Amino acid sequence: MAKMVLGKTGLLVEQTGFGALPIQRISQQDAVKLVRRAYAGGMNYFDTARAYTDSEEKLGIAFEGMRDKVIIATKTMAKTAADFWKDLEESLRMLRTDYIDVYQFHNPSFCPKPGDESGLYDAMLQAKQQGKIRFIGFTNHRLDVAHEAIDSGLYDLLMFPFSYISSDKELAVADACLRAGMGFVAMKALCGGLILNARAASGWIAEHEGVLPIWGIQRETELDDFLACIPDPPKLDDALRAVIEEDRRQLQGDFCRGCGYCMPCPMGIQINSCARASVMMRRAPAINFLCEEGQAMMKKIEDCIGCGQCAAKCPYGLDTPALLRRNYEDYKEVLAGKPL
Repeated sequence: MAKMVLGKTGLLVEQTGFGALPIQRISQQDAVKLVRRAYAGGMNYFDTARAYTDSEEKLGIAFEGMRDKVIIATKTMAKTAADFWKDLEESLRMLRTDYIDVYQFHNPSFCPKPGDESGLYDAMLQAKQQGKIRFIGFTNHRLDVAHEAIDSGLYDLLMFPFSYISSDKELAVADACLRAGMGFVAMKALCGGLILNARAASGWIAEHEGVLPIWGIQRETELDDFLACIPDPPKLDDALRAVIEEDRRQLQGDFCRGCGYCMPCPMGIQINSCARASVMMRRAPAINFLCEEGQAMMKKIEDCIGCGQCAAKCPYGLDTPALLRRNYEDYKEVLAGKPL
């Protein structure tokens, strides 16, 4: 792809970042090998979070002795200053470093500001003064909260969902960051695994100034797809534009992105898998849903009591109970041998 400066941070990054959420699902040995190979292939921005179980630990092992060669971003979901400090110290320990390049508030329901009752932003400033963090970031899935963070002028960087399936309102967030001089990091650039063409996704994002995508990677084959885009940046030719238009036709509208902020369900329904079963089965083999475990998972939808807790927590404003019912009806059709 190309080098880019990440907003007012001044950080020079390859326009192909590594999202380290998926490496919590693989062994330490495989994870270390994967991220080192990503670095060797040109990637230098690695994003993780305290909430991603052992992801930080794996990055720490991978980059020990070469900390100055990579840019590490991590996140805290703390709701109090005391928990902020606990998370920060644990992240530093797991990452085997004495500083974090970009420390981010992880999808808060409000925008922390100096002097507010949470004390979170004041703690962030103190950590920066102590040299434990270099830049202050903010991640979110909510349009209103994201715009508040941009307008506040308090943050160096925003991470927000951004892909060629995004609505005009979501795309406008990136433009607002560019005008404000903020770094913009695109999460869910593959729409939670629903976009399957890495070159189409990369080529589309490359046409947007100031946007750094982070790709969630857990397999060598996935890494190969994105490393190939570094020496040979994809251009949106007619073939790739056709892929994008077909994906938009199939995916735009009310579909679950799989972010999981609706969870947990009081009835034990795996909402972030069940509410996207239809679209997943249309775009990939349905075996994971048709095996014994998959059938048991989908059958739990019958236990939905319509309490609305999931819908109230959905950052995309989806009618989640209705979406679950619709997906379950599609699923029963597939189970009966009928095509979607």
